[in-house]
Amino acid sequence: MREMVQTRSDQAALETLIIGSSAAARHLRDMIRRVARSNASVMLCGPSGSGKELVARAIHDEGVRAGQAFSAINCGAIPADLIESELFGHEKGSFTGATARRIGHFEASEGGTLFLDEIGDMRFDMQVKLLRVLEDRTIVRVGSSEMRRVDVRVISATHQDLGAAIADGKFREDLFFRLGVVVLQVPSLASRAEDVPALIRHFQRQMPADAKCRFDDAAMTLLMRHDWPGNVRELRNFVERASVLHGGETLGAEATAILLNPTAAPAPWLAVAGEHADLSADDDGQSIHLVHPKTPAPGRPIDLKREIETIELEQIHVALDLADGIISEAARLLSLKRTTLIEKMRKYGVQQQQAA
Repeated sequence: MREMVQTRSDQAALETLIIGSSAAARHLRDMIRRVARSNASVMLCGPSGSGKELVARAIHDEGVRAGQAFSAINCGAIPADLIESELFGHEKGSFTGATARRIGHFEASEGGTLFLDEIGDMRFDMQVKLLRVLEDRTIVRVGSSEMRRVDVRVISATHQDLGAAIADGKFREDLFFRLGVVVLQVPSLASRAEDVPALIRHFQRQMPADAKCRFDDAAMTLLMRHDWPGNVRELRNFVERASVLHGGETLGAEATAILLNPTAAPAPWLAVAGEHADLSADDDGQSIHLVHPKTPAPGRPIDLKREIETIELEQIHVALDLADGIISEAARLLSLKRTTLIEKMRKYGVQQQQAA
């Protein structure tokens, strides 16, 4: 579950939040400035990983509520029986485990902005309660009968087709109109490919010099032609993966292609037919050719532990990319228990990255 409550006293320049000089990036910044002038509810639509939370943050920082609280909650990541308490708070003893009074995200965002990510995943009965809050501007904590007025701007986001969800009876049309006074489309990364070099420089800015990768012209052309199904999140993970495996190097198109889709390339310890390799057999008795990614040379021993950790870290990044940051799914892809993957992520300092 991703949630965040922050206050900021200084406005960040919009150009430092929405990176790029493409027509799509310029149009997005222009729309952000326009909608930031009002308190109207905004719905952000766009593919997963395109940076919708960053756009919500930018709208908040550019508006009159800048410096006040900004709270974000992923509606699809919270258990159904806890979503009401998360949004509206609860009183002590209102349910099992409620050992103390707790304010919800609406009260925590008083005077500021509440960002409801993946609003399309919200339970239908909770949609009714949210609609009432948006119309009356009052909330009632779980276990209480006291109505409390709230002054909060609501920005929501989804990657789903809410039109289809409304037609299927899974999303309330009246809630859609209340949330989407302004509907803002967040572009995919593929639709603004010319921003890729600037985004890479942005992600590398905080890295030490020896961790930064450089890409030759052929490699950069390949990166700009890539379809980026995971959008900006995928690019950020790619830059991190490149820095871990090739820090300080200049990469060409071939190495870059392998980094973009490492699961399509043979694993570092698998040899193709005809290569020199040790021969062993798998559980079914089939032949497997094994070869080490590096061969020890006189006076230049191989740090086997480090080599294994490098491979392990790379595959963790790949699995998280494919699983869209969902740890349980990444653990399934790696044939690991969820707790084991979490321990390994902590070991390597890998942060869980959710959809924005």
